[in-house]
Amino acid sequence: MIRVLLVDDQPLIRTGLRALLDAEDDIEVVGEAANGAQAVELAAQHVPDVALMDVQMPVLDGIEANRQIVADERLAAVRVIILTNYGLDEYVFNALRAGASGFLLKDTPPDHLVSALRSVASGDAVVSPSVTRRLLDRFLGASGGQLRDAAVLDVLTEREREVLVLIAHGLSNTEIARKLFLSEATVKTHVGRVLSKLDLRDRVQAVVLAYETGLVRPGDL
Repeated sequence: MIRVLLVDDQPLIRTGLRALLDAEDDIEVVGEAANGAQAVELAAQHVPDVALMDVQMPVLDGIEANRQIVADERLAAVRVIILTNYGLDEYVFNALRAGASGFLLKDTPPDHLVSALRSVASGDAVVSPSVTRRLLDRFLGASGGQLRDAAVLDVLTEREREVLVLIAHGLSNTEIARKLFLSEATVKTHVGRVLSKLDLRDRVQAVVLAYETGLVRPGDL
């Protein structure tokens, strides 16, 4: 059973989401929060698998709530999906940097939202690396480039660094295996080690880090 926390300051939206998710046999809504502070409190109380988090809310916004949840070791298993009325904007970029496993627009078709929940609960990310790359192209390009010390990548082997570059370019495990003449199982192992060594939650965070350290730069692909 996938346990979900709904976080939105608009009761009508929460009601609609609950009705949608309650209709699924494998999803259970364990709580509702009307602001980010409540979200952090309920996440600690219920430890959901996924929190569907609005961005603009009173008391504490969704990005800061996301950051606090991710920073709490007791909530390491909680994945956050940002819900937004906007597309590729600063809110989404900041959310990804804060540790979100992805984002969805509020007008996402219901079946896509349910599918995204299942994907994130199983450890995948909702936002494709290519979409994340466009975000980073926009905001890192505007900021002038590197935001993190590249020394954080020193823990990686040469092969793992190569795999990280290809992840940042949006390649799937199958595509990476083909490019590097490796088996998919070997690539999966490399990806797992990259995420573990860099203390990253998923491939989205790997893409963000690759750009922030300058390993991959806007316009490389």
